[in-house]
Amino acid sequence: MNRLTEARTLAELGAVFREADLPGIEVRLPKALADAAVQAWERDDTDPVEGETTAERATRHRAGILALIGLCISEAGEGVGQDVVVTLPVEFIGAAFIAAEGS
Repeated sequence: MNRLTEARTLAELGAVFREADLPGIEVRLPKALADAAVQAWERDDTDPVEGETTAERATRHRAGILALIGLCISEAGEGVGQDVVVTLPVEFIGAAFIAAEGS
Protein backbone atom coordinates (compact mmCIF):
# COMPACT_ATOMS: atom_id res chain seq x y z
CA MET A 1 0.00 0.00 0.00
CA ASN A 2 1.38 3.45 -0.85
CA ARG A 3 1.08 6.64 1.21
CA LEU A 4 -1.79 8.04 -0.86
CA THR A 5 -3.80 4.85 -0.35
CA GLU A 6 -2.97 4.89 3.35
CA ALA A 7 -4.06 8.53 3.64
CA ARG A 8 -7.36 7.66 1.94
CA THR A 9 -7.81 4.72 4.28
CA LEU A 10 -7.29 7.04 7.25
CA ALA A 11 -9.99 9.34 5.84
CA GLU A 12 -12.34 6.35 5.52
CA LEU A 13 -11.64 5.46 9.15
CA GLY A 14 -12.42 9.06 10.06
CA ALA A 15 -15.80 8.75 8.34
CA VAL A 16 -16.54 5.60 10.37
CA PHE A 17 -15.49 7.33 13.59
CA ARG A 18 -17.66 10.34 12.74
CA GLU A 19 -20.73 8.06 12.46
CA ALA A 20 -19.92 6.26 15.72
CA ASP A 21 -21.43 7.48 18.96
CA LEU A 22 -18.10 8.17 20.65
CA PRO A 23 -18.17 9.51 24.19
CA GLY A 24 -16.69 12.90 24.98
CA ILE A 25 -13.51 13.17 26.98
CA GLU A 26 -13.30 15.21 30.16
CA VAL A 27 -10.31 17.53 30.03
CA ARG A 28 -8.78 20.02 32.43
CA LEU A 29 -7.64 23.25 30.78
CA PRO A 30 -5.72 26.21 32.15
CA LYS A 31 -8.22 29.02 32.74
CA ALA A 32 -6.36 31.42 30.43
CA LEU A 33 -6.66 29.00 27.48
CA ALA A 34 -10.31 28.25 28.32
CA ASP A 35 -11.02 32.00 28.41
CA ALA A 36 -9.31 32.46 25.03
CA ALA A 37 -11.47 29.70 23.55
CA VAL A 38 -14.64 31.33 24.88
CA GLN A 39 -13.50 34.67 23.43
CA ALA A 40 -13.07 32.94 20.05
CA TRP A 41 -16.66 31.70 20.33
CA GLU A 42 -17.95 35.16 21.20
CA ARG A 43 -16.02 36.92 18.42
CA ASP A 44 -18.11 38.32 15.59
CA ASP A 45 -16.61 36.66 12.53
CA THR A 46 -17.56 38.59 9.42
CA ASP A 47 -14.33 38.23 7.46
CA PRO A 48 -14.91 37.19 3.84
CA VAL A 49 -13.53 33.81 2.78
CA GLU A 50 -13.28 34.44 -0.96
CA GLY A 51 -9.93 33.80 -2.56
CA GLU A 52 -8.26 32.47 0.56
CA THR A 53 -5.12 30.41 0.27
CA THR A 54 -4.85 26.85 1.49
CA ALA A 55 -2.93 28.09 4.54
CA GLU A 56 -5.57 30.73 5.27
CA ARG A 57 -8.31 28.12 4.98
CA ALA A 58 -6.48 25.83 7.42
CA THR A 59 -6.08 28.74 9.85
CA ARG A 60 -9.78 29.57 9.56
CA HIS A 61 -10.72 25.95 10.27
CA ARG A 62 -8.45 25.82 13.31
CA ALA A 63 -9.96 29.06 14.61
CA GLY A 64 -13.40 27.54 14.08
CA ILE A 65 -12.53 24.47 16.14
CA LEU A 66 -11.21 26.73 18.90
CA ALA A 67 -14.52 28.63 18.83
CA LEU A 68 -16.49 25.38 19.10
CA ILE A 69 -14.36 24.39 22.08
CA GLY A 70 -15.22 27.80 23.52
CA LEU A 71 -18.91 27.04 23.02
CA CYS A 72 -18.52 23.78 24.95
CA ILE A 73 -16.73 25.63 27.75
CA SER A 74 -19.32 28.41 27.90
CA GLU A 75 -22.15 25.88 28.08
CA ALA A 76 -20.69 23.24 30.39
CA GLY A 77 -17.25 24.24 31.68
CA GLU A 78 -16.72 24.26 35.41
CA GLY A 79 -14.02 26.22 37.19
CA VAL A 80 -11.80 24.09 39.40
CA GLY A 81 -9.11 26.20 41.04
CA GLN A 82 -7.02 27.76 38.29
CA ASP A 83 -8.43 25.40 35.66
CA VAL A 84 -11.63 24.71 33.78
CA VAL A 85 -12.98 21.18 33.42
CA VAL A 86 -15.15 20.38 30.40
CA THR A 87 -16.13 17.35 28.35
CA LEU A 88 -15.16 17.78 24.71
CA PRO A 89 -15.95 15.74 21.60
CA VAL A 90 -13.00 13.57 20.61
CA GLU A 91 -12.76 15.25 17.19
CA PHE A 92 -12.04 18.62 18.83
CA ILE A 93 -9.26 17.06 20.89
CA GLY A 94 -7.87 15.38 17.77
CA ALA A 95 -7.93 18.68 15.88
CA ALA A 96 -6.03 20.33 18.73
CA PHE A 97 -3.40 17.56 18.61
CA ILE A 98 -2.98 18.08 14.86
CA ALA A 99 -2.72 21.86 15.33
CA ALA A 100 -0.01 21.34 17.97
CA GLU A 101 2.01 19.24 15.51
CA GLY A 102 1.83 21.98 12.89
CA SER A 103 2.86 24.87 15.11
